[in-house]
Amino acid sequence: MNRRDFLLATASAAVAGMVLPSPGRAGVPTAYDWSVAPPMETRDDYVAWMVKNRGEDPLYLGERFDRFEQLIEHRDLFTTRDKRAFLMVPREEFCLKANRPHAYDRAFLDIGFGVTISGPNLVGRMTSSIAVQRGDKVLEVGTGSGYQSAYLSNLTDKVWSIEIIKPLAERTRSVYDGLIARGYSEYKAITTRQGDGYYGWQEAAPFDKIIVTCGIDHVPPPLLQQLKPDGIMVIPIGPPGAQHVVKVVKQKGFLGELTVARSDIYHGSVVPFVPFTRLDGDVIKGTHNGGA
Repeated sequence: MNRRDFLLATASAAVAGMVLPSPGRAGVPTAYDWSVAPPMETRDDYVAWMVKNRGEDPLYLGERFDRFEQLIEHRDLFTTRDKRAFLMVPREEFCLKANRPHAYDRAFLDIGFGVTISGPNLVGRMTSSIAVQRGDKVLEVGTGSGYQSAYLSNLTDKVWSIEIIKPLAERTRSVYDGLIARGYSEYKAITTRQGDGYYGWQEAAPFDKIIVTCGIDHVPPPLLQQLKPDGIMVIPIGPPGAQHVVKVVKQKGFLGELTVARSDIYHGSVVPFVPFTRLDGDVIKGTHNGGA
């Protein structure tokens, strides 16, 4: 890229919400391979492997591994596949420039437009709870920063994601496309669109797994309908700012009857989420609490 194109790209990114390209980053040196995982035993081995194979910044890699060890301690990552997915995603790429020093903090971080990127512990546990297998069709409601979908794309090659805020949806799609151009080919698995996620994605349904990243007081019937039998959904349910993260399992009985089992992945702890807003025509107006 010449200087003029670089300056234009940088200015466009700034206008789109200050998600700027990392300075001095080259393309990913090694092609993505589903069968390969970075070392998980020591910080130094992990950082060295990721620098060699992914070309990422050692500073952020060290912080990622430190957070990884904390997630393991708190049992937020359930399987080796979940651990690999966490370690492979450059969370810093999905944060605002001002928040990159805090990319691996446990806290929610502002991403503009009145919404946040969830902390890595929460993303780890919610994702682990739906037990994504390669080849599963997964729907994410609330694309947000794009971090959750990036995480999912290291678990399956079939990810759909809906974002209600149009400029945020456009910005995040440009982040994905920029990373794909740099060699993060796994993000090609992510199909995105702007819309009201309450109604799911009927054209792509049914889904093996659904993950909802905004709070609501009930399970949206369209999402439950679009979940396959024996499928799993995680969704924050409860009054504004005081949700419980609920695992919903849609089960098919011996005679073909469908039942729904629910459990709280935090065993009663309250976790506040941004509200599940709704579209009225092309305008975001109110929330979906209390019904459609």
